[in-house]
Amino acid sequence: MKKLRRNAGSRPGKPGRASDRRGSTQQDRRRPRFSREVSVLYEDDAVVVLNKPPGLLAVPIQGSETPSALSVLAASLQANKGRAWIVHRIDRFASGALLFAKARPDRDVLIQQFLAHTPVRKYLAVVRGRLEAQSGTLVHYFRREGMHQQLSTAKDPRGARAELRYSVERLFADATLVQVELVTGLQNQIRVQFSAIGHPVIGDRKYHPAEATEELIDRVALHAASLQFVHPRSGEAIAIECETPADFKHLIRDLSRAKPARRN
Repeated sequence: MKKLRRNAGSRPGKPGRASDRRGSTQQDRRRPRFSREVSVLYEDDAVVVLNKPPGLLAVPIQGSETPSALSVLAASLQANKGRAWIVHRIDRFASGALLFAKARPDRDVLIQQFLAHTPVRKYLAVVRGRLEAQSGTLVHYFRREGMHQQLSTAKDPRGARAELRYSVERLFADATLVQVELVTGLQNQIRVQFSAIGHPVIGDRKYHPAEATEELIDRVALHAASLQFVHPRSGEAIAIECETPADFKHLIRDLSRAKPARRN
């Protein structure tokens, strides 16, 4: 599997196990910890799918030199005069499959697919508490306020419909591993919808401040595990699987060892 160095202007490196970046200064400690290398899950003349590590932005912040998946890929392709266009996004502190196009016409074709909600996007998430139903569908309405999504109603002219389907993969003492398939694809959708039903995603301090005390994982426990789309040139179905990163696996292992709290 090819790796892309995150440093600007570097070329793809050799495959290998990624290591965490741990700086010694206070400024370094405040920076998100993510792999020094970004894995390429799939690549051809038209598209690239990266395995985005948690903490790495999907796209650059205007006026900031903070690395992003887009800047890492663009620097790699620049050596051969290539370019990159992002097709969709995943949360900064989530991990997993992220799709890019190498030409604007291909991006336009893929964007239309996402607007029509035809790509199949599946996530793994660990939520608080034990879900009673083995599977279900969640439907809410969001209204974006700044960088947050606020719950709204169907009557809100600024409201957007959010829908997802989930199935329980594993139950723990006081948590649940779920597989989530997005029907729509709004910003922070999974996080907001599970928080709305009283089962916030573990580590999601943005929509559930109490998660700031979580010690088993230092980011939101959300991973883009699978992506299926139609190739913009060949018309063939492309299916990509993305393995969960080490911190997600550690969380699952630690939760599996926890014993249910005793009731009086």
